[in-house]
Amino acid sequence: MTNSIAEIEDASCIFVIGSNTLSCHPLIGRRIIRAKEKGARLIVADPRKIQIGLLADVAVQHRLGTDVALLNGMMHIILRNGWHDADYIAQRTEGFEALKAAVDEYPPERVAAVTGVSVEDLERMSRLYATSKPASLLYAMGITQHTTGVDNVKSVCNLAMLCGNVGVWGGGVNPLRGQNNVQGACDMGGLPNVFPGYQPVNNPQAHEKFSAAWGAKLSDKPGLTITDMVPAMLDGRLKALYIIGENPKLSDPDLNHFNHALKQLDLLVVQDIFPSETAMMADVVFPAASSAEKDGTFTNTERRCMRINRAIDPVGDSLPDWEIVCRVSAAMGHPMPYESAEDIFREITTLVPAYAGISYSRMGIDGLAWPCPTPDHPGTPFLHKDKFVRGKGLFHAVHHKDPAELPDLEYPFFLSTGRMYAHYHTGTMTRVSPHLHAEQPHGYVDIHPEDAARLGVKDGDMVAVTSRRGRVEAPVRLRSSLVPGNVFIPMHFCEAPANVLTSSDAYDPLVKIPEYKVSAVKIEKLEKEADISGIWPKGGAHYQYCALQE
Repeated sequence: MTNSIAEIEDASCIFVIGSNTLSCHPLIGRRIIRAKEKGARLIVADPRKIQIGLLADVAVQHRLGTDVALLNGMMHIILRNGWHDADYIAQRTEGFEALKAAVDEYPPERVAAVTGVSVEDLERMSRLYATSKPASLLYAMGITQHTTGVDNVKSVCNLAMLCGNVGVWGGGVNPLRGQNNVQGACDMGGLPNVFPGYQPVNNPQAHEKFSAAWGAKLSDKPGLTITDMVPAMLDGRLKALYIIGENPKLSDPDLNHFNHALKQLDLLVVQDIFPSETAMMADVVFPAASSAEKDGTFTNTERRCMRINRAIDPVGDSLPDWEIVCRVSAAMGHPMPYESAEDIFREITTLVPAYAGISYSRMGIDGLAWPCPTPDHPGTPFLHKDKFVRGKGLFHAVHHKDPAELPDLEYPFFLSTGRMYAHYHTGTMTRVSPHLHAEQPHGYVDIHPEDAARLGVKDGDMVAVTSRRGRVEAPVRLRSSLVPGNVFIPMHFCEAPANVLTSSDAYDPLVKIPEYKVSAVKIEKLEKEADISGIWPKGGAHYQYCALQE
């Protein structure tokens, strides 16, 4: 996030796009509610009618994969009416003329035809966002998990800069991270092309610095993304895989293809706090400690680095992740001399400039937001206050592109996948809980009542959902929150694994994120009753049930 979570409450306008905020980020959702109570205007754009939309001044349901067209249409209207911040654009940005030429091609009538959003709603959205300052723009994986994910992000940045909403309190472009400490993992080099602090592995100075610090000759070649790992497993270039805190056997696209790739490995190691579907396939499993059983830091979605303190000793043979990694490294001939999580953090502050001024003693209970370059720096609640990191903010001319896979006569429905409120990601943690299990014990398919009537199915009927990659069976839930022609399947349930249907061939060409949000499917009614008798919270019969589906 360019801005802090607290600032959401001080925004005059909040634009939520591609985020089911109250279900997936409820604490941030509460900040939006408080802002509304203070008089903020709220705009919501999502292919489904979502809960936060009930509070909105304007809520629209645009067609899947049309985010760029929607945002370009808003910018067209803003420029046509002179609602843009001309002084901000002149003083703080570059590339404006190219942007203007691009959005000139998106008049409201064309955008309405592409997105399904009425001209009237486009006008209202544009006026509210441009004339209510500061305006905060929030997005999540509904923006990023597309073949045009990078273009979508560039478009939300274009809109924010066009109206002078970057580098101001209460404004900004604010991506809501999908999991706890995703920001921290990226900061620490959890990407294939950078060392910690986003320092490129092929930069000679960075390469020399980290090689010296870690006492090893490091590669200067970027590694593989997850999307690239699958073909590498299949053709034998990747022979071993070490998975920490991830369950790709449910979370990766085109699961049949992915599972076949996993079976080609010579060695699969899984390190996790609970058994998972992926761990069941592993040659070696390392039991890791949970957050309650270890010391360390997390860096959250607003770049705030915070302490976690061990509340109980690790259970059984489990250990904190860093200790497991150190033991593995030592066994492979490279001792790591760390004695505590704080030792590691002190090293981070010497290698990552944005963390240089943070220490355990300074963090206190609230933590500090990076960049925090010196011990007397207070941290940075919002970025780009006086100038952008690169000097001037760069507009990008971006055009609408269709999703990789569109409905046709054989596969006439759009499928989107995501989360529901009671469960988290692949359910490794939440489906252990009997209380959360009781909220939603099994998978399902959301279908619009009009589509259900045409298919001859009613609430609770079993259907088969089939894509070009696989087939899933699950009971139906009738939901008018969908646009007719769209269906939704949550990703949490191994007995109805949504990612059997999604594509591993459709991904953003730059960052390689798969297009989880758009697939083409067909639906058939099954003449059998839903059978959930074998499904229980994880750790019991649930695992036996899912294992039998192999």
